[in-house]
Amino acid sequence: MTPEEFIARWRGNTRTERAAAQQHFLELCDLLGVDRPGRPDYEFEKSTRKIGDTQGFADVWRRSCFAWEYKGDRKNLVQAYAQLKQYADALENPFLLIVSDMQEIRVHTNFPNAIAQTHVIALADLRSVEARDLLRNCFLHPERLRPDATRESVTAKAAESFAKIALGLRQQQHDERRVAHFINKLVFCLFAEDIDLLPDRVFADLLDEAAKNPDSCEGMLRGLFAAMANPRGTFGPKAIPWFNGGLFDDDDVLPLNVVALAELASAARLDWKAIDPTIFGTLFESGLDDKKRAEMASLFDTPEPEARGQARLFAAPAANRGVGIHYTDEATIMKIIEPVVMAPLRREWEGLKDQIGALDDRRERANAPAAKTKLLDEARGLYRAFRESLGRYRVLDPACGSGNFLALALRALKDFDLAVVKDADAMGLPPDAFRVGPEAVLGIEINAYAAELARLTVWITELQWQLQKGLALTRRPILDRLDGIQRADALLTPSGREREWPEADVIVGNPPFLGGKLLRRSLGDAYVERLFAAYAGRVPAEADLVCYWFAKAWQRLQHGGLKRAGLVATNSMRGGASRRLLDVIVREGQIFDAWDDEAWVIKGAAVRVSLISFAKNNSTVPQLDGQEVAQINSDLTGAVADVTASRSLQENLGISFQGVTKGGSFGIDGILARLWLKTPLNPNGRPNADVLRPTVSGGDLARRRADKWVIDFGMLTEREASLYENPFELVNRVVHLERSTNRRELYKRYWWRFAERRPGMWNRLEKSNRYIATEGFPPQILCLA
Repeated sequence: MTPEEFIARWRGNTRTERAAAQQHFLELCDLLGVDRPGRPDYEFEKSTRKIGDTQGFADVWRRSCFAWEYKGDRKNLVQAYAQLKQYADALENPFLLIVSDMQEIRVHTNFPNAIAQTHVIALADLRSVEARDLLRNCFLHPERLRPDATRESVTAKAAESFAKIALGLRQQQHDERRVAHFINKLVFCLFAEDIDLLPDRVFADLLDEAAKNPDSCEGMLRGLFAAMANPRGTFGPKAIPWFNGGLFDDDDVLPLNVVALAELASAARLDWKAIDPTIFGTLFESGLDDKKRAEMASLFDTPEPEARGQARLFAAPAANRGVGIHYTDEATIMKIIEPVVMAPLRREWEGLKDQIGALDDRRERANAPAAKTKLLDEARGLYRAFRESLGRYRVLDPACGSGNFLALALRALKDFDLAVVKDADAMGLPPDAFRVGPEAVLGIEINAYAAELARLTVWITELQWQLQKGLALTRRPILDRLDGIQRADALLTPSGREREWPEADVIVGNPPFLGGKLLRRSLGDAYVERLFAAYAGRVPAEADLVCYWFAKAWQRLQHGGLKRAGLVATNSMRGGASRRLLDVIVREGQIFDAWDDEAWVIKGAAVRVSLISFAKNNSTVPQLDGQEVAQINSDLTGAVADVTASRSLQENLGISFQGVTKGGSFGIDGILARLWLKTPLNPNGRPNADVLRPTVSGGDLARRRADKWVIDFGMLTEREASLYENPFELVNRVVHLERSTNRRELYKRYWWRFAERRPGMWNRLEKSNRYIATEGFPPQILCLA
């Protein structure tokens, strides 16, 4: 059959009967030179089930290639595509979802981690070799239709554009909370228009008009935002859906200059349906975060001046998928969400299905109608109670950042909700509405930008999920308020009391890291004193800031209500003062899942972290780094012998010592050290070699020598040290200033000396012929006679 013959045969044909559709498909196969249906992996009327509905079928199905649906006229092609999306899971998620009314063929791509594209081929287009090749690839090489752009690349471009707009507004001295709120309204408008919530390109037309007349932009945006907040809003002649939900609770607009409007127009050309909300917020914030602006996205943004400094951790896989793209990858976050949030729910549902199945078996064997009714009511009661409990299930991230943990938890819960509905339908249980919505996730975040972004992330995640499953958006208003995501200091109230966290079933998250020795420098003495007072006896003063989140989660586990918790921690939590929190958890509860040493990236720097999931009681076999173990110890090892419970042997006293602690910038490079070694003798007649020492680290032994030296005045008095002129002048200029604000009086008084000289170690070394030095936290000196 030639293209002209095919076009002439089907032009104007809108017959809806099944026979006509199948004939159209068979003749199309002949035109393209591909085989016809007629085998188990390629057939007409492929039987399947829709989401939460009765049995249905796809008109044509070819495994790993496509699902194809026919409709009688063009108006129904959108409906046909929605229907195919409902079938997609049951049809093994084919790469292509194709709809046709015989006058037009629409090929929708359905590749994972790729933006969806639509190819429209009109009947007359089949004269084109390119159009026929595209359709032939649908049968033979569907992977050739994979879009080049990925969700992450589109998201990165969108985040970059809006970070530039936000920075421009901040440079105009606008309040950052107004900027955050305004930016999020713009972002949502672009997303809403691309998913057809905003009708008839209303936002795109607004931007086109603003490009011609920038002065009109502010008034037009204010009018649109007001319409989106109104149950009966209109913008010009167009009716606008009711959005509200807190995002459009006002019509506040900030002025956009020509540069910002151009950036906004550039962002508008992206495919906003493909935006990945789980990484958009992090990428947006990273676009704001350079040396000058780090305070906006991290440490020093807080509602109360005295409560400064909860550093934001944005992590990424060690090997990023794109240049300049840094974010927490989904697979790593799921290493916490899966064991803490999802696996227990799945186990509970599987157990419940067994109970319901046993009741059904008994009902089949029962003779009396009353007995049958009672068993049926019991089965339905078990199901109804589970569904109600799922609707009440809450996940809290008490350091939620821009909401990536919340978005992934919400998506996983909604997928589970859908799976339960499908299982219930197959078991003959009564149909039930979906129970999981945005209210299932709760968050606390100190940063204004991040808290706004977290709400936006959850909104978009909810709407995308509904669209991807082919479900209608019937909510009024479209957006919930999401008051469960609050901006606050997660540890202290403004009055210095411990912050109360909202009730939740589980806690997950990525709390801020800040070493115990850096607390006062970063947070200020006043805040740290209140922190110590509020958590006295629960968190050691030397512990990392992240430990306060562990302490609060553990307290909630002890007092009931909370079932499980999973948090990201610095990997130094395996030892030292920070580990004391884990000692308590292991002694009185259980670490049931952990990844002890994972590679992450924070602001471009590679770090190592631990992922720790724990509970008061847990019946599952613990897993460490994905493998079952007998137990997980507080040092995150799986050894049966818990070395963290070992005690010092009296026989080893005087053999092992902690190394010196400099407590200041005493280090110099080798070039300067050798220069000073060659200078004439000092006024005291002594060479600088007396106070200059080369340093050697484990890295120096394993790799190339770093050539570092240190100035060490030992126990000399200030006057004696000052006679070594060049070294003393440097220490006086640098270390003296550092030590002048130290809270330890001895460190300030003897500023030219190392903070901790370790005289016991030196006395023991004088009596030894050799010793072994090991690097660690802290460094150790092992003396051997």
